[in-house]
Amino acid sequence: MALSARLTSSLRPTLAALRWAAPRQCQGLSTTQGPEASLDFRGIFPPLATPFSPTQEVDYAQLERNLSRYASIPFRGLVVLGSNGEYPYLASHERLEVVSCVRRALPRDRLLLAGSGCESTQATIELTVSMAEAGADVALVVTPCYYRGAMTSAALVNHYVEVGDASPIPVMLYSVPANTGLDLPMEAVITLAQHPNIIGIKDSGGDITRMGLMVHKTRQEDFQVLAGSAGFLLASYAVGVSGGVCALANVLGAPLCQLDQLCREGQWQEARDLQHRLIEPNTAVTRQFGIPGLKKAMEWFGYYGGPCRAPLAPLSPTQVEELRSIFSANGWL
Repeated sequence: MALSARLTSSLRPTLAALRWAAPRQCQGLSTTQGPEASLDFRGIFPPLATPFSPTQEVDYAQLERNLSRYASIPFRGLVVLGSNGEYPYLASHERLEVVSCVRRALPRDRLLLAGSGCESTQATIELTVSMAEAGADVALVVTPCYYRGAMTSAALVNHYVEVGDASPIPVMLYSVPANTGLDLPMEAVITLAQHPNIIGIKDSGGDITRMGLMVHKTRQEDFQVLAGSAGFLLASYAVGVSGGVCALANVLGAPLCQLDQLCREGQWQEARDLQHRLIEPNTAVTRQFGIPGLKKAMEWFGYYGGPCRAPLAPLSPTQVEELRSIFSANGWL
C-alpha cells in the first residue's frame, strides 16, 4: 500500500514544535532505533488509573492529588485513557476533561499520551483531533476489534493510515491482545512504521521475540517500540525497546524508573534482581486482579485508588489479603 509521502502543511509546525534537540546520552544500553527520533520515548510512562468518587463520578481533585505525587518521580511522561484508565467506561466529555486536567498539571518537558482509539476510523479521527486540542502530545490508538474477524492486516493498515494522515499530533499504535483478542500483525507494523506521523507502538502482548523483530525491522524509521508491561521490561530492553508503559508504575513508579536506569547503565545483575521482585506484583495488578487490584495497591502506597466503575467489581476481602501478601513477599510492604 502506498503511504502518505508527506505531512500536511498544518501538521508540520506541530511536529516541529515537539521535536527534541537531542536524545539523552546513556551508557550500557542504546535504544535509538533510527537516524533521528522526532520524540524521545526512553523511560517509564504510567498508564494512569482514573479516580472515581464513591458515586462513580470522575474525581478530578483526587486525580490532581495523584499527579502532584507523581511529579517527584522521573517519569518520561504519562499515559491517560489507556486500558488501566477504564477508557471504555468514560463518556467523551469525561475523556477530554481528563486530558485537560492532566495537561494543566504536567510540565511541558514530560510527554502526554492519550488514548483515542474507537471502533470506527471516523470516530477515531474525530476523538484524536479533540485530544490534540485538549493538550495531548501523542495519540495512543488501540486496534479496533469488535469485528475482529474482518480486521485483516490490510484493513488495519488502512485504518491507521487514515488516522495518521488526519491527526494533528503524532500517532502511536497500541496492540493489547489480552483485551482486544487481536494482535496487530507484524507486517502491518512494519508498513505503518514508514508513515511520517506514526512514530511507535505500545506492545502489551509480552512476546519478546516479536518486540525484538519490530525493533530490528523498523530500525531505519522514526519509530520506537514501547513495552506494555513491567513484567517483561528488562527482557524488552535487552532486545532494544525504548521504554515502558507499565500499569505497576501507578504503584511502584520509582522502582520502575530505577530499573530503567540500571538497564541503560549496563548494571544487569542489579536490574535482574529488581525485575524479579516486580514480576509477581505486576501480574497481581494486571492479569490476576486487574484494575480493582491496581487501585487497591495504590492506596497502600499513598495514592488515591478508589472504586472502579461498574460493572468492574471491588476485590473480596480474601483477594485483598492475597494481593497484600504478594507485595509483602517481594519486599514492597
